[in-house]
Amino acid sequence: MEFGKTMCFSGHRPEKLPDYGDKHSTAVRALMSVINMEIMNSISEGYTRFMTGMSRGVDLWAGEMVAELKCRGEKIELYAALPYPGFTDRFTGDDHWTAGHILANANDVFTISPAYSKDCMRLRNQYMVNCSHKLLAVCHDSRSGTGQTIRMAERAGIEVKVIDLAPYFELSDSFSPK
Repeated sequence: MEFGKTMCFSGHRPEKLPDYGDKHSTAVRALMSVINMEIMNSISEGYTRFMTGMSRGVDLWAGEMVAELKCRGEKIELYAALPYPGFTDRFTGDDHWTAGHILANANDVFTISPAYSKDCMRLRNQYMVNCSHKLLAVCHDSRSGTGQTIRMAERAGIEVKVIDLAPYFELSDSFSPK
């Protein structure tokens, strides 16, 4: 197994996900299962480092999955890339707990910008791409931060695996994209 292959994650926030990201819905459970399968497949391909951008939704889900695998003894590393200090401070409920769990289990936390700015999310995304060999993206709207990250990864020549949300919207109980 080659040590040090890194995969980063990008995906929409709950507001743009099937059933608004409700983890109890059939659509979201199916989506989370596929994300977990992609992480496991990547581990079997020699990926040992995983980086999350810590945004609500897909970033937190993937980061939590990696943290759990790490806690169960999987020989992997978890990194968090925050766009600015205090980025997760206003998270509430499950998002607050998940962010704390990820940060507590991260091998390192990188803070990209010294304060919020209009470019801090883009800079965070570029940092993750620059540090990675592969991007796992969960996307429906290419005119988004996730779409921008996919384009960055393609330009950088790293592997890009996109999970298209269309089939999950078909399973959705209450939300379909515009």
